[in-house]
Amino acid sequence: MEYNLADLFESVVDVVPGREALVYIDHPGTGAERRLTYAELDAVANRVAHHLIDSGLTPGEHLGLHLYNGVEYLQTVLGCLKARLVPVNVNYRYVEEELAYLYRDADLAALVFDAEFTERVAAALPRTERLRHLVRVGEPPTDAPSLDATDAIDVVAFADAEASGSPERGFGPRSADDLFIIYTGGTTGMPKGVMWRQEDLFFAGLFGGEPAGEPVKRPEELAERVAAGGSGLTFFPTPPLMHGTSTLTSFIAFNYGQRVALHRKYVPEEVLRTIEREKVSSVSLVGDAMLRPLIDALRGPLRGTDLSSLFSVSSSGAIMSETVRAQFQELVPHVLLLNNFGSSESGSNGRATDDSGPRRGFRLEVNDRTRVVDPATHEPVPVGVPGRLAQRGHVPLGYYNDPAKTAETFFQKGGERWVLLGDMATVDENGVVTVLGRGSQCINTGGEKVYPEEVEQALKSHPDVYDALVAGVPDERWGSRVAAVIQLRGGAPSLDLEAVQAHCRALLAGYKIPRAVVFTDHIERSPSGKADYRWAKAVAARG
Repeated sequence: MEYNLADLFESVVDVVPGREALVYIDHPGTGAERRLTYAELDAVANRVAHHLIDSGLTPGEHLGLHLYNGVEYLQTVLGCLKARLVPVNVNYRYVEEELAYLYRDADLAALVFDAEFTERVAAALPRTERLRHLVRVGEPPTDAPSLDATDAIDVVAFADAEASGSPERGFGPRSADDLFIIYTGGTTGMPKGVMWRQEDLFFAGLFGGEPAGEPVKRPEELAERVAAGGSGLTFFPTPPLMHGTSTLTSFIAFNYGQRVALHRKYVPEEVLRTIEREKVSSVSLVGDAMLRPLIDALRGPLRGTDLSSLFSVSSSGAIMSETVRAQFQELVPHVLLLNNFGSSESGSNGRATDDSGPRRGFRLEVNDRTRVVDPATHEPVPVGVPGRLAQRGHVPLGYYNDPAKTAETFFQKGGERWVLLGDMATVDENGVVTVLGRGSQCINTGGEKVYPEEVEQALKSHPDVYDALVAGVPDERWGSRVAAVIQLRGGAPSLDLEAVQAHCRALLAGYKIPRAVVFTDHIERSPSGKADYRWAKAVAARG
């Protein structure tokens, strides 16, 4: 047995086959749901795997998942891993141009897609080269274009695909070198496919089977730990599974032999009802954009919801600000709030310290594989000197189909593979890292460097600010000036530039204070809560 994700999952199934693995709240608010034990989830994943193999797909080929959250998503990921196909996440917000790019760039041979996206799939399909097998989940809208099968492309309903495959295993041997690709769009540019060996992903992204302790030392040890432990934990990844963090959270739960709860989409009131009803232990989300609506619901229509089962709320991809954390803990004081830090290229790097905030910055206690290095020499930087975060050991092989970007980002040093991340940071004498922000978003104003994340933290500490993004806009004198796009809280009094600047002056150096402010009814973010800086820059530039 190797550190292969399908082998590891099957080993857990074999020791707790009757334990509930997955509960899917199909239609939030209606009570409709679907529950699967580990044995049942294994069987339906086997069916998908056998269907894909019987359809002519071969080990190493790529399959795209263009889906909302649901059983079918995790079932298909597991089916791919069992059949040694490479699962590829597809952002369901993408439109024709972006989809055609991703389908081509990822060399997709097959696609499992939600029927709601039929029109977009049909538009992108003629611009692909290798895509030959489509599996549709659900019934398409009556006005959707036809996706009839041709000599070159098969189109199958998911229910028929599932019914055609055997529920038994019967697969050949697998490898720790089998790939898992996570496409990441970042905040700028077209998406890039991060290529992970499954063994590396198991240790870097899934904590070696034990986020809170020692990683396993043998693949067989994972199931041994599950067999010796108990049940009773429920993990609830609320962001879309098509962003890597939620899929990895689900696999962390499976590696524990515990239960995953899923919603199709993020509806704050329904999230709280599910926490109460399913006795959820751990919720994962993405920053203030997802935590603030929970606070609003707890203060309003969901006041008094029983959250006594909830142990932790964790965020990855965007931070929960100091102000919003304090508001949540005032309502639910027993819950541990965790700002995790990582990326598609590194897995987990560390966790924010308790004193992170606008005054001290976003401070991290990092793992022993993470360093702050000079991006040119790859040597560690002195205390207090800005550099870039890097991680060694279990890191990706590179970017799929992008040797130039791979050469820029991944390097060898001391006999180990390293990845150079885009985040600028400093390190103090105690090894605590302060993240300054993404280098690609840094604003150069009169020769001074301003990182949007730091200014956003200061803005969101204002009691009347609901959300904010910061971008640089052209300035004849300074090259760029700092501009803020702000969404006020509902019912809050109006603010002006002078009031915003007065608030920031107590928290930021003068050159970091916004010189322009645009107020908007809604801050544009991805479905998972990540910042859309292209949108913010355009809005700020229009003024």
